[in-house]
Amino acid sequence: MTVSEHARALRAEIEKHNYQYYVLDAPLLSDAEYDRLFRELQALEAEHPQLVSSDSPTQRVGAAPLPEFVAVAHATPMLSLNNAFADAEVAAFDRRVHEGLALDEGVDEADYSAEPKFDGLAVSLTYENGILVRGATRGDGSTGEDVTVNLRTLRSIPLRLQGSGWPTLLEVRGEVLLWRSDFEKLNSRQREQGEKEFVNPRNAAAGSLRQLDPRVTATRPLRFFAYGIGGAAGAGLPATHSALLDRLGEWGFPVAAERRRVSGLGGLLGYYAEIGQRRASLPYAIDGVVYKVDDLAAQERLGFVSRAPRFAIAHKFPAEEAVTELLDISIQVGRTGALTPVARLLPVFVGGVTVTNATLHNEDEIRRKDLRIGDRVIVRRAGDVIPEVVRALSGQRPATAREFHMPTSCPVCASHIVRNADEAVARCSGGLYCPAQRKQALLHFASRRAMDIEGLGDKLVEQLVDGAVVRTPADLYRLGLSALASLERMAEKSAGNLLAAIEQSKQTTLERFIYALGIRNVGVATARDLARHFGSLDRLLAADAGQLLQVPDVGPIVAQSICQFCSEPHNLEVIEQLRAAGVVWREGEALLPAGGTLAGKLLVLTGSLPTLTRDVAKAIIEAAGGKVSSAVSKKTDFVVAGSEAGSKLDKAQLLGVTVIDEERLLALVNTPPPAP
Repeated sequence: MTVSEHARALRAEIEKHNYQYYVLDAPLLSDAEYDRLFRELQALEAEHPQLVSSDSPTQRVGAAPLPEFVAVAHATPMLSLNNAFADAEVAAFDRRVHEGLALDEGVDEADYSAEPKFDGLAVSLTYENGILVRGATRGDGSTGEDVTVNLRTLRSIPLRLQGSGWPTLLEVRGEVLLWRSDFEKLNSRQREQGEKEFVNPRNAAAGSLRQLDPRVTATRPLRFFAYGIGGAAGAGLPATHSALLDRLGEWGFPVAAERRRVSGLGGLLGYYAEIGQRRASLPYAIDGVVYKVDDLAAQERLGFVSRAPRFAIAHKFPAEEAVTELLDISIQVGRTGALTPVARLLPVFVGGVTVTNATLHNEDEIRRKDLRIGDRVIVRRAGDVIPEVVRALSGQRPATAREFHMPTSCPVCASHIVRNADEAVARCSGGLYCPAQRKQALLHFASRRAMDIEGLGDKLVEQLVDGAVVRTPADLYRLGLSALASLERMAEKSAGNLLAAIEQSKQTTLERFIYALGIRNVGVATARDLARHFGSLDRLLAADAGQLLQVPDVGPIVAQSICQFCSEPHNLEVIEQLRAAGVVWREGEALLPAGGTLAGKLLVLTGSLPTLTRDVAKAIIEAAGGKVSSAVSKKTDFVVAGSEAGSKLDKAQLLGVTVIDEERLLALVNTPPPAP
């Protein structure tokens, strides 16, 4: 077998297992076996780059970030459906179909395809000769956004069609959505990371698909269901919509197993009642059902009215709400210190489950909804998953109802609560001390760009924290062999290796140590700038906001975060414990020139300069005290533009940023040009 044939065989094998897992939900391989096949294909393509093809499973992992989405005009508009909320409206739809098709009402019954109405994001997929070439969002129906690279990350979307008989040009339409279980896991991860939770699966799917960085989309468990086509050329298609969905399934697309062909008004309403009863047990959220005249030729005859088809209608489910009492509002502290108010409710049955708690997101949300403890409130299961307090019944407010106030100290560790002016989220300032943040703080402290403690991963940190073996990063340097070896799955040799890695991490750099502290808004680059500017940790800890603002790229928000962190005694105590444990670094004077001609200035390089390479220009700027950024913003002082300057130059001109050339740059730094 040639290398090319081997690659083709691997691709076919992997896509077969993708189909079994993501479409049929019937995996044939273990995760480890699948990963082995995938790594083998990755290695083969890395060794032979000419073998990489657009339909390879390796192309699903996410490409480089996009500058923006490109507009895509739909050849056939992606129209919305008219809605029906009552049986009488469905009866009127059925009557209009009879009239439009000249059926004898009372004698002939129209045949329909009935399907669940997915609560997701509509997209179109274009295939040429069976290969996915473009994917776009619905947008306004006429024009959408090109999200091809993001859609490629969905393993339920075939990159190459299966079977045979497909048209040479085919546009498939369907819905991108999240399953309930995946949505709950995603929000759990958001909470752990201190990020904002998604309101419902539809918003989560839309936000995930419209990421400019496809690598982010690749981490989200999105799924796709096909529900029709927008056009086809080069082959015949079935005569009915239900047969078309069967054919799409044969070509490798997931289609709803709950679809059915029914006849007449009785069939429509019967299907609606059945799906309504099954709604809570479905793996995905739906907000109704869709009825379509099954015969495709009949659809053509019925045509469209305004921006909706005459041959289809959405029969929506009523909102699932209930009234209960807001007993109390408690505070949850996330792994990054974010404080989230949680409504404690008198148990109420809504949307198929008993609800006792609901997130209130933040203090501003509570004020906006005018919620008070003791209120009678309306609770809704938003998107069938997250319980949401919609509003208070202020007309029924008891005299004993009281306002909620965010605590001023952390309910877990008693550290100060801080909230920046531009943020809705309040946070605990005891990052190195707070028990709620211990696991996240330890993982960050040990990460590769921080103290680089090899072997200290999630599972081990969980054991160390849950067993009360480690409370702060300083406790890592007090660990003994016997304590580690007694942990689950930790042999004596592994324990010894970890202790050696911990000991080795004592010799570090100031910038690594600053980053390891986990100060909010202080990343790797900012930690480096702080280390260079102050030269010692004590000078940094003693700095006030004004002194911090003199550091390149440190603005008011970052300065405030640093001041808040350094004002918390718990954090300073842990730092002293780390020093006492032997963590050391070289200190000295400030490394950035304080009086350089570009001190405190932010510059961006774009295009090709006449005599300077990009690296040389950057070195000249930094030697003069300046800072080089990769992106143009309002904070940029100068854009140095050469030939073939692109979008950065356009943005500089739009924002009114001063644009200079190489000659002006050299004049600013008083540096002669390099010898020819």
